[in-house]
Amino acid sequence: MSSVVELERASDSGRRPLARCTGDTGAFLATAWGRRPVLHERDDPVGFADLLSLDEVDRILSTTALRTPSFRLVKAGEQIPESAYTRSGTTGSRPVSGMVDPARVFGLFERGATIVLQGLHRYHEPVTRFCRDLEVELGHPCQVNAYITPPGAQGLELHDDPHDVFVLQAFGTKSWEVHEAPGEQAREPMRAEIAPGDCIYMPTGTPHAASTQRSLSGHLTIGVHVVAWRDVLGDAMKALEGDPSLEGSIPAGWTSDPEAFARQLAERFGRAGSALAGLDADALAGARLERFLSTRLPLLRGGLSDQEAPEPVTDESRFERREGSVLVLRTRDDALIALLGDRRLEMPAWLEPAMRRIADTPSFRLGELSDVVPDRDSRAVLARRLVREGLLGPAT
Repeated sequence: MSSVVELERASDSGRRPLARCTGDTGAFLATAWGRRPVLHERDDPVGFADLLSLDEVDRILSTTALRTPSFRLVKAGEQIPESAYTRSGTTGSRPVSGMVDPARVFGLFERGATIVLQGLHRYHEPVTRFCRDLEVELGHPCQVNAYITPPGAQGLELHDDPHDVFVLQAFGTKSWEVHEAPGEQAREPMRAEIAPGDCIYMPTGTPHAASTQRSLSGHLTIGVHVVAWRDVLGDAMKALEGDPSLEGSIPAGWTSDPEAFARQLAERFGRAGSALAGLDADALAGARLERFLSTRLPLLRGGLSDQEAPEPVTDESRFERREGSVLVLRTRDDALIALLGDRRLEMPAWLEPAMRRIADTPSFRLGELSDVVPDRDSRAVLARRLVREGLLGPAT
């Protein structure tokens, strides 16, 4: 048994990531997801300015000693050698190479190079939060690159990606040409100049090209690595690896009688089918859910600060769910499993009423849990544990 995914608000506009990208999420999932490209024009006052700005790009490149492969430079579709924009140094007594050289990066950008911030979801907190919330909402892993292109630079040639894509225009404008997706009815390419706050969605394998733009442009490309049914069924096949009816080697000399080998193979197909039909689908689905919701990127900002001279935890202490937090509860035998997005906690089953109360209550006074956790010390221990794990923080 599990509860629904609990997410705090994801943006200053109060909207979930998928709604910010697509508007009507129900219509998008019913008519476009995995089927056809769509352009969603800005309808959110925030746009995507909270995720990336030119000033933030400047800060990342000029003050953080970013290292490859977390960034690269390209021009006219060709990679620029790393030696042209990186430098070496030392950290402590150890040599470090591949560090960004801001002066040379900015000089190459002025001469038409595009800056690519790779895996931005790993080191830029607003994008980390947006990416994790989106992948939890979709149930598919996501990654994010950013592309910052100077005016007049040549865009990408026609190509397709091996994953679904959301293109989020953060600042400036960019022109796109989007062809039909695999399986979509033949049509003329969609051509659009997208402005800040606009988003283009493209299913896996959709040919597209970015054209030369008139203004400096920055956009985020979110790659959604869609999990196919074959991947899920692969979990089931792994569960059959210990089935004794499928053990044993194929017969020696089978190459001389392929027809007999085919009959024996068909027999094994039947055994495997029966074994698959006998598997516990709920258990396999639950195992995949636990794996997915315990391996997302961590969101622990504030966890260290909370350790500075912590106030005593009393029944008057107030706590709140951290922004972007995930809490999914599952019961198994005599244990309660709490999935927090980046980790799983195994807790005594008697804590289930308290944890479900916390899942349903964004902010609370600790003493309000007295009816489900009667012991005062146990309430304090639980609160400190959930603060340490990043689910709760002191209420502001």
